[in-house]
Amino acid sequence: MRFFFLISAFLLIIGSGQSQNVKILEESTNLPIAGAAIYNVSKSKSTTSDIDGVANLSRFSADELIFIEHLLYLSDSYLASDLVNKTIYLKPKIEGLDEIVISATKFQQSKRDIPQKIININAKSIAFANPQTSADLLENSGNVFIQKSQMGGGSPMIRGLSTNRLLMTVDGVRMNNAIFRGGNLQNVISIDPFTIRNTEVTLGAGSVVYGSDAIGGVMSFYTQTPQLSYSDSIYFKGHVVGRYATANKEKTGHLDFNLGIKKWAFLTSVSYTDFDDLRMGSHGPIDYIRTEYVQTSDGVDRVVPNTDPLIQIPTGYDQINFLQKVRYEPKEDWSFDLGLYYTTTSEYSRYDRLIRYKKETLRSAEWNYGPQRWFMGNLQVTKLSSNSNLYDKIQSTVAYQNFQESRMDRDFNKPERNIREEAVDAFSFNLDLEKQLGKRMEFFYGLEYIYNQVLSTGMQEDIHTGISMPTVSRYPNGSDWQSMAAYTSLKFKPNPKFVLQTGIRYNHVMINADFTENNVYLQLPFTTTKINTGAFTGTAGANWNPNQTLNMRLNVSSAFRAPNIDDIGKVFDSEPGAVVVPNDDLKPEYAYGLEYGVKLNFENVFIVDMATYYTHLDNTLVRRNFRLNGASEIVYDGEMSTVQAIQNAAESRIYGFEVGMQVNFTKALKLKSHYNIIGGEEEGNDGEKKPLRHAAPQFGATHLIWQNNKFHIDGFVKYNAALSYHQLAPSEQNKDYIYALDANDNPYSPSWYTLNLRTQYEFSDAISLTASLENITDQRYKPYSSGIAAPGRNLILSLKYTL
Repeated sequence: MRFFFLISAFLLIIGSGQSQNVKILEESTNLPIAGAAIYNVSKSKSTTSDIDGVANLSRFSADELIFIEHLLYLSDSYLASDLVNKTIYLKPKIEGLDEIVISATKFQQSKRDIPQKIININAKSIAFANPQTSADLLENSGNVFIQKSQMGGGSPMIRGLSTNRLLMTVDGVRMNNAIFRGGNLQNVISIDPFTIRNTEVTLGAGSVVYGSDAIGGVMSFYTQTPQLSYSDSIYFKGHVVGRYATANKEKTGHLDFNLGIKKWAFLTSVSYTDFDDLRMGSHGPIDYIRTEYVQTSDGVDRVVPNTDPLIQIPTGYDQINFLQKVRYEPKEDWSFDLGLYYTTTSEYSRYDRLIRYKKETLRSAEWNYGPQRWFMGNLQVTKLSSNSNLYDKIQSTVAYQNFQESRMDRDFNKPERNIREEAVDAFSFNLDLEKQLGKRMEFFYGLEYIYNQVLSTGMQEDIHTGISMPTVSRYPNGSDWQSMAAYTSLKFKPNPKFVLQTGIRYNHVMINADFTENNVYLQLPFTTTKINTGAFTGTAGANWNPNQTLNMRLNVSSAFRAPNIDDIGKVFDSEPGAVVVPNDDLKPEYAYGLEYGVKLNFENVFIVDMATYYTHLDNTLVRRNFRLNGASEIVYDGEMSTVQAIQNAAESRIYGFEVGMQVNFTKALKLKSHYNIIGGEEEGNDGEKKPLRHAAPQFGATHLIWQNNKFHIDGFVKYNAALSYHQLAPSEQNKDYIYALDANDNPYSPSWYTLNLRTQYEFSDAISLTASLENITDQRYKPYSSGIAAPGRNLILSLKYTL
């Protein structure tokens, strides 16, 4: 009985807080509008709408005139008494131009003021696309190409650049660490798509704000913010999601809930996903078929036939994601945000290494990544001030991250298992400030310090005896990487139609590495390496909006990437019969870029957005043949291998064209399409020109979308051009095991397309169902450079319940 009364009291409190509420929705879609500002004439009273579009009006008197304002929607005024317990609808402004972005300066700005192209993916789009991982989320943006070596992967490519030449941030904290490599990366899958409220992809350099690595683009992930009540009542909101996919028998469960009171809010999110082995399509190159695989029983390796050659064995794994956020607002101008993030995968196979042959037999009995773990603790303090001469807004961020990864491989019928484990402790501090200098000028500036320490061990284990002995580690154990930087950025807006933005940054990077432990095995001609280098980078751009039809932007920039521990100290088998060794003679690589874009909006009915760009990358860090103590070959993991090392041995030229188009036939029916053309070459110090490794083939997608209040349907086709053998980079030509073979038995990447249908129906405010049928014609294909074939015909069902 006591429990019943407590529940009743809890519901009464919640109900009483809703008695003076207004609900704010978008006119055309009936979707809630979060972050709408509500204030009286004197601005002495104000509030904002929450994530459900609901705002409490108890602080306003009934006869007060109040204004509702949002940068994406047309503003209006109302009498407070006319809004109580009512729903109002706001009309959107011009398509896309007034979107708010954060990544360009770390503070909110209108998208129309930014001279670079930024892709925005909001939570609504993410929920409809239903991505299995954040790599798939990025692919849905239309401008990011995703490579996969295994199902537990997803390496983004943007404008011909990839991996450690792209930067990832989570809630403003740099995710790139000292062992981010030039080869393909899968760190992006550590970010849970269920927790993301917005993703911004900056196409092109971002080194002024973000420093080293931000050459080709910046992928900024912003997770959900805890919602306060702003009243004496308790705010509670929660979601439960279940999802199943047929291609890999995915089983996903997700739960999140938000508890908010007047000054405190708590957000908890947990997700669990289990993937089985992935089925490829039935129509396509026979070269991708998995006819046999290695099975180990009682310590004996056997090659066994695959009863279903379309099943890629082994590719399955599982993953857990957890997020806890706390928000405290002691005053209107102060906020404290604490975030705790944790993700871990199970052990999973690197599939592309398991399909390699040595003569007529599969080369490896096992090649696994150990659990990929990521933890971050992030504290952000924000202060607003109208009195300070130094800032209007100041934001301080302190973060600690721990990354763990490992690799375990063993050759077929060999007892020696090689185990290499890595961990990175990453500390960072950021101070960012914003100041309005009169009506026409805005100033942004900040400081950054980053410290990474790398722990790395190597072990060789006999699977029969269980005896282990140390061996060469992947990285110099105990090495560290530090970065110190200061930046400024200025926005000048002489009139509403023209915006000029410029900025400059100085970054200083220091590396210390000790190779004493690895010299037992490598006998390098040096025992320690120290790199102490600095770089200035700058940007200048203009955005011109002469009318509602035309938008033009021009941007020039410089960017850089300093060598990291992976560049100077890595030891690994880059390809069959080759080994990469440390090199202590490295300099930063520099990029110089130019981008020009035009957007045309004809009465919000026909919209076209085009951009062309050029990037010159100097002192390019590339893998090339090398000599170690005069020798071009050494024995590594029991095999005679060609010696290679990362070197400043080339320069690269990248160019491309992007176009997006949207036709709004009616409010409900629209056609959207986008296409990307990327080209590039790498010129070595010997003058030889070669295709660029991470320049993806031409790719795009076309969507026909219909949406009303409750039903959303999207029929779309995705397409990808071919790359012939001669268009492949030399490193890709050597990977014949992942490509189809042409008439001359040379590897190449065939063209492909898929037909897809995605739907969503809202049964009520509490229950919605999303159903997708992907790759309807069951095509068998591999995205460029991918070791694993993409899913065949795939039915995805997702049910969401809102508490």
